[in-house]
Amino acid sequence: MTPLIAALAAYLLGSVPFAMISSKLFGLADPRSYGSGNPGATNVLRSGNKKAALLTLVGDAAKGWLAVFVARHLELGDGTVALVALAVFVGHLFPVFLKFKGGKGVATAAGVLLALDPLLGLATLATWLLVAYVSRYSSLAAILAAAGAPLYAMLMHGGNAQTFVVLLLALGLIAKHWGNIQRLLAGQESRIGSKKKG
Repeated sequence: MTPLIAALAAYLLGSVPFAMISSKLFGLADPRSYGSGNPGATNVLRSGNKKAALLTLVGDAAKGWLAVFVARHLELGDGTVALVALAVFVGHLFPVFLKFKGGKGVATAAGVLLALDPLLGLATLATWLLVAYVSRYSSLAAILAAAGAPLYAMLMHGGNAQTFVVLLLALGLIAKHWGNIQRLLAGQESRIGSKKKG
């Protein structure tokens, strides 16, 4: 029962919508009502409030990190830690508190990776920062960082359970960015820092 309880707790933690919390704290509109409609840090940034976006980013990353950190601290075993890592990520993508319509999981995945392996997390984060800085597209940075993460994990750890979970996280991230991929190809994707529409 322990793995199931741990996974459920991680899912509920992942479901906490920091985009909604930070928007209410700063008196902003529901982030689902403007921009991409995504309850995540990048879309909150489109409101023009950098503090709210930063709080969203930190909160979403922290919940991913905390879930894995606690599972490891409790010595629940590698299999359960991997399950927890996946569950907290799924909670963010499909949160019970938002009728299963959540964010795209970039910050939460980053927190998970940093907790699983700080070097892996930093390598993935560095990929995101480099692509974002050069292109000014958050979505492109997320897609390429997600694609790179399983490769980094394979090089660092081989084909173990942790690498498999990282692959699942990457596939989930890329799938959630399918609309962004289409807009990128059409030249219609918003750049980082662009103001909200609607």
